[in-house]
Amino acid sequence: MAEKILVIDDEEMTVQLISILLERRGYEVVKAYRAEDGLRKAYRSHPDLILLDIMMPDMDGWEVCRRLRELSDVPIIFLTAKDDVRDVVKGLEMGADDYVVKPYDNNELVARVKAHLRRAPKPSVSEELVFDGGNFRINFISREVKVRGNPVHLTPKEFNLLGVLSRNAGRVITRTDLVKEAWGPEYSDAIDSLKLYIHYLRQKIEQDPQHPTYILTSRGVGYRFADL
Repeated sequence: MAEKILVIDDEEMTVQLISILLERRGYEVVKAYRAEDGLRKAYRSHPDLILLDIMMPDMDGWEVCRRLRELSDVPIIFLTAKDDVRDVVKGLEMGADDYVVKPYDNNELVARVKAHLRRAPKPSVSEELVFDGGNFRINFISREVKVRGNPVHLTPKEFNLLGVLSRNAGRVITRTDLVKEAWGPEYSDAIDSLKLYIHYLRQKIEQDPQHPTYILTSRGVGYRFADL
């Protein structure tokens, strides 16, 4: 079976040229011209690698990368015209595996794709996680949370925190790692506000926020989502 590559870029001509390049090498290509569509296709098609643009109108590539990293370790290669070294560092710190600047050499791009596919484990992406005998559900496509059958409205920051915690259910995540994984490395100095956001989350999802059963505190270390 051909390895599947998802290309997310709002420039239609770029997507078409990459598709031709990769399909001639025997890869299956999934195309997305908007960020939200790219996320949906990542969840549904389970690609082996993602080529991701940064500058898109509906959502930038930084946010797309962050959301993908909540769900999977699929290799991500940023393919962008942003060539500032600070952008390269930011992309790698956010979880991307590589950073290729446009215009690129076709042979180099294919070589990088092959290299990351060789090293990568087969990705596993779950659209929904279910805990507590079905009483707690988090859907990563619709970004919806239901607790005991009732929908819970979360802000983007709250959802990202919950996403990282639930994806690592049963494992303690340090405060520093939680902030970086949920909100990005640029929020590394926002650890002081983490406690407040955990408080907000507990108010919304726990039956008794003073005695939580889902989001547990590991004193002096961080937080853990109970693997119920």
